[in-house]
Amino acid sequence: MKYQTVYFKKPGPQNTDETLEIVREWADMLSIKTIILPTTSGETAIKALDQLQFHNLIAVSHVQGFSNENENELLLENRKKIEARGCKILTAQHALGGVGRAVRNKLKTYQVDEIMAYTLRIMGQGIKVAVEIALMATDAGLVRTDEDAIVLGGSGKGIDTAVVIKPANAHRFFDLKIRGILCKPWEF
Repeated sequence: MKYQTVYFKKPGPQNTDETLEIVREWADMLSIKTIILPTTSGETAIKALDQLQFHNLIAVSHVQGFSNENENELLLENRKKIEARGCKILTAQHALGGVGRAVRNKLKTYQVDEIMAYTLRIMGQGIKVAVEIALMATDAGLVRTDEDAIVLGGSGKGIDTAVVIKPANAHRFFDLKIRGILCKPWEF
């Protein structure tokens, strides 16, 4: 097989539209039906629904209280639009930064999950996000471990990374396989 990876000069939301176009092309070429993407406010999920209408789309949002206690960053109006279009929304603890983050914040020491997150970031924030949300979606029973998915990631707002992943549950982390990198930022 011979495929090309697209590299964006810089990370950021300016790459969202092109990333979605790349995902659509690859999903068709590889007959992949499941696409997992991060969304904070819900804007990226809505944009993805517009461009990837025929795929099984799973949007993964931040947990309640991620930024501000008792608040959810996924705007209620966007949640309603996303759900009305049949997209599944997963809101769950980060696979690589839940309780371990509490230990870091309180005791000023890192745990294995956050060390793994920092290690994944050597390939960019979007790669870390993609791996993490693939684990979360698998743990929630939204994806199977025997079917590849295209998983997206970003470097703040929007998306700039897409990878083909063979998913795994978090407790089987080392069974997860990044099969291919479709696009990612060169600089990060």
